[in-house]
Formats: sequence, structure tokens, C-alpha cells
Amino acid sequence: MSEIPAQEQEWPGTTAALDPRPDHGETSWVGRDRLVGKRVLVTGGDSGIGRAVAVTFAHEGATLVLTHLPEEADDARETVAAVEAAGGRAVAVAADLRTHAAVVEVVERVRGELGGLDVLVSNAAFQMTHDRLEDFPPEQVERTFATNVFATFWLVRELARDLEESRGSVVVTTSVQAYQPAEHLLDYAATKAALTNLVVNLAQELGPRGVRVNAVAPGPIWTPLIPATMPAEKVEGFGTQTPLGRVGQPVEVAAAFVFLASDEASYVSGTVLGVTGGKPVF
Repeated sequence: MSEIPAQEQEWPGTTAALDPRPDHGETSWVGRDRLVGKRVLVTGGDSGIGRAVAVTFAHEGATLVLTHLPEEADDARETVAAVEAAGGRAVAVAADLRTHAAVVEVVERVRGELGGLDVLVSNAAFQMTHDRLEDFPPEQVERTFATNVFATFWLVRELARDLEESRGSVVVTTSVQAYQPAEHLLDYAATKAALTNLVVNLAQELGPRGVRVNAVAPGPIWTPLIPATMPAEKVEGFGTQTPLGRVGQPVEVAAAFVFLASDEASYVSGTVLGVTGGKPVF
């Protein structure tokens, strides 16, 4: 893939405006029936990693509910169309998961649409960059923690019974930022470290109930979040600082989610799988 050119978008960003267009697995992914019959909730499923997870899971036979912010409805419709083109079914639900009440509404919608749940993919996230500690607005810090950490906690809490009944699994999106935090992502990096700790704890809590809990830690991945939250000069060449020398594609991250959600990972729990282009995750 060629180097990423300088570009910016208004938050939350759209897939259509990305240059170059990212690969979500629409045509590149080859399904092997690894998730046939699985009922899946993907938060933040409108674009980026969430879209790639939805598309690859559809190729593997899953049925999905995906959440998105109201302002991301166009991207969500594209994701649903891509899922259907892959032979799957998805229902898009507009939701801002920063409150417990919103999470409960989504959980009830999931039960109504799917009749239960086999896999929870907690992927929705918020980030915004600043150069100095004093530049981080209090409302942003609160939003980052509410979206990234609190929503994950509440989702697992509310869906624990469903996942126990299906002997299902949870896969959380963390980040290489949990291990190599960047100063301009101060609050975001802290939430990803918190999620890593939460995953390890939840695996101990839910393991005796037959529920596996894991995480995927992406490195620099080409999604709308990048030009929508970073200045153009930091977007240019994004990902070239990795040992592999390039940005990652969303479908390359989704491969890790497919593995962790599948029966192939039946003895994998409490782990973080890095998809970082060579950056260490430890």
C-alpha cells in the first residue's frame, strides 16, 4: 500500500472520504464457516475495525447487530450493505453508549433481534489528540473514559447471563497505546490500559461460567478516526514508523477477532493479541 497522504476530516469522519480506500474484507476475505450460527454484537460497527469485523464475521456465517453514533448512519448503512453482500444479515442500531441506560436499551434490542448472544465485540471508541496536558478539555476526558471503558464494563455486565447461556465470548478492542502511550493521546492511551486490565479480570470472573474474554490490540490502522482526530501533518505517512513500515488495514485486524470469536480459540482467554505491524505488546 502506498504511503498515506496528508488529509483531515471533521469528526467523526467517513470512510468515503479516506484516501486511499481501506480494505474491510469485502472481497479480499475468504470465509471458512468458522462462525456459522453465531449471534454477534459489534459496537462501533459503522466503519474502520468495526466494519471489518462485521464483514469478515458475515463471511464466516455470523448474524449481527452493530451499533453506531447517530451521525455515523451513512457509514452504518454501507456496513449493512457489505454484510448483506457477504451473504449475512446485520441490523444497525444508533446508540451513544456513554450511559448505562443507553447500554441497557442496546442489550434489549440485541435480545429482540438475535434472541440471545454468542459474541460481544466491544469496539466503539473515542479519541482526540492534543499536544499538551493543559489542552485536554475535562469534557473530552470524561467522554473518552465513558465511551471506551464504562460502556465496555456495562455491556459485559448486562450481557453476562446471555453469554453464560451460550458459553460465548467477549473480544475487546484495546490498543498498542496501552503499552507505548503517546503524549498527544494521553486520555485515550489510559483507557486502553484500563481495558487491558479489565479483560484480564473479566476472564477470571467469567471463566468459571464458561465465557472467554480476550482483547485485540491494534497498532496504526487506516480508519476514519485517524484524519478525523489528528492534524494533517501527523496523518501523512501514518504507520510508516512500524517495523513493517506501513499502516495496517482494518481487515488485518479483523482476522484476530475472527480467531478469538471462533471455536479454534476455545482454550484462549485472558489474553491480548497484538496486531501492530511489529510494535511490541507487553
